[in-house]
Amino acid sequence: MSAFETLSPAASVAGETPVVLSVRDLDISVRQQGGVKRLVTGLTFDLRRGETLAIAGESGSGKSLTSLAIMGLLPPPAVHVSGGSITFDGADLTQLTEHKLQALRGSRIAMIFQEPMTALNPVMRIGDQLIEALRAHESLSRAAARDRALEALRAVRLTEPERRLRQYPHELSGGMRQRVVIAMAIALRPDVLIADEPTTALDVTVQREVLDLLRDLSRDMGTALILITHDMGVVAEMADRVLVMQAGAMVEAAPVAELFTAPKQSYTRALLSAVPRMGQGRDAPVKEAKAPLVSVRDLVVTYDLKGGILGRTQSRVHAVEGVTFDIQPGETFALVGESGCGKSTIARALTGLVAYNGIVEFDGKPLGTTHASRFAASRQMQMVFQDPMAALNGRMRVGDLVMEPLVIHGVGDRDSRRARAEALFDRVGLTRDALGRYPHEFSGGQRQRICIARALALNPKLILADESVSALDVSVQASVLNLLAELKAEMDMSYLFISHDMAVVENIADRVAVMFLGQIVEIGSSAQVFGDPQHSYTRRLIDAVPHPDPARVLPPRTTHASDPPSPVRAVGDPPARLTLRSVGGGHLVAAE
Repeated sequence: MSAFETLSPAASVAGETPVVLSVRDLDISVRQQGGVKRLVTGLTFDLRRGETLAIAGESGSGKSLTSLAIMGLLPPPAVHVSGGSITFDGADLTQLTEHKLQALRGSRIAMIFQEPMTALNPVMRIGDQLIEALRAHESLSRAAARDRALEALRAVRLTEPERRLRQYPHELSGGMRQRVVIAMAIALRPDVLIADEPTTALDVTVQREVLDLLRDLSRDMGTALILITHDMGVVAEMADRVLVMQAGAMVEAAPVAELFTAPKQSYTRALLSAVPRMGQGRDAPVKEAKAPLVSVRDLVVTYDLKGGILGRTQSRVHAVEGVTFDIQPGETFALVGESGCGKSTIARALTGLVAYNGIVEFDGKPLGTTHASRFAASRQMQMVFQDPMAALNGRMRVGDLVMEPLVIHGVGDRDSRRARAEALFDRVGLTRDALGRYPHEFSGGQRQRICIARALALNPKLILADESVSALDVSVQASVLNLLAELKAEMDMSYLFISHDMAVVENIADRVAVMFLGQIVEIGSSAQVFGDPQHSYTRRLIDAVPHPDPARVLPPRTTHASDPPSPVRAVGDPPARLTLRSVGGGHLVAAE
């Protein structure tokens, strides 16, 4: 008997697919000084076998809280289900003991969390975590569980899966960690899979493969999927029905085609209008040539892999290989490419967080390697990291975190710093009374806005934005991108914009460099790269972008006969550097 055959007969109606999960009048509240505050109010929906229900809405609207309530993972005792029911397999999950919930989690109801670094145990190897999850729910030998873990990692197209089993989470990029979390969730083939921003950290090609994988799981196994996302392109391609939330309440629910073509509520219409779309990029005006703010020549970053009894270096990861580019004053220069291609490593090299070879100049002067020179440069060069929770000190109030750069560099007094923090919170769409709260009290998107406010505190000349809007819903994303554009115009500020969201890059970037395996394969203006891509890899990236149109025919699947090439090479192997050729107007492309 399959897991689905245990469903109560009352859960289905004649001629209809059985209901797997039923939520009725769900209220979620938090206890705080002065009483109880309701965070989610009167939420009702059904989820049927094989159906994909997308839950969309702004950060803080209650999407993730709803998923945590279904999993029984609301942080006790402050946050709790204060009303309603969540019925699965004839039982109300809100009334089950923790022991019974543990038996369901992972095996029958699984979740892909929004922030992979907080979902993984940092002191356990990837393989041990996957094996532990499999053996906790199935009678498997360690060898059999290891084979299943490898199968799951291959399913999400993680390079060198055998080596990944031996690594710790901090040794993987953000996108790689997200793929591990997805592999862990799908390994047991659950009845209900809750995916909370499952592709936020993934580049578009891997996102395409993961979405295809989730679609196959739903079709072949009857898995019901709750998809929580701010990417309306993903919603259009994946969802059967859409539930839109605002301020803890449902404002609209409809079949996906109906919602996109005829939204009934003004909030839904505003949400859809804020979605960046491919093909709507702008032609950046040609600027007078100036001395570049940033000049990078033949940048190389490698990591030694040691082994053997003596712990000698046996091979090297060539994370960045001979990269050259300039960033002009007032320019937005974007780096795009698959996870692990070296984008974030370049940003870390510029900020002195990793050692490198090559020449890097900032504002006409070589970037020094001493602490004093790097400290001086940090005032003019700030970074917004990909993972906001890992970037914020959980023991500090967010107001103090935003004021911290001012304190470190001795700027202003307490009152002026407080005023600066309040103004920055206004600009990034947070209320001033939130300055006294701690990072864990915010949603993922709100935490990213705090990181952006902190980066702006010193009025830097260059902001290195590493997936800086990836955690934001589309309406807040649009406001933050508009803010970045305003600051660029007002202050002649420059950006190194790292993103896997090709639609956002097309709409914000002046110039774009496409990276593959640590090297630039194509570079040119946004109009050139997106309007007339010359390299097959660039075309593959663009073709994989989800479009916010349910009627769009999905592109044919690309099958991969083997894993992608590895950036690991033996010590002494010659560098494999690409040669760029000109196709006119500053548009350069690597020979294929």
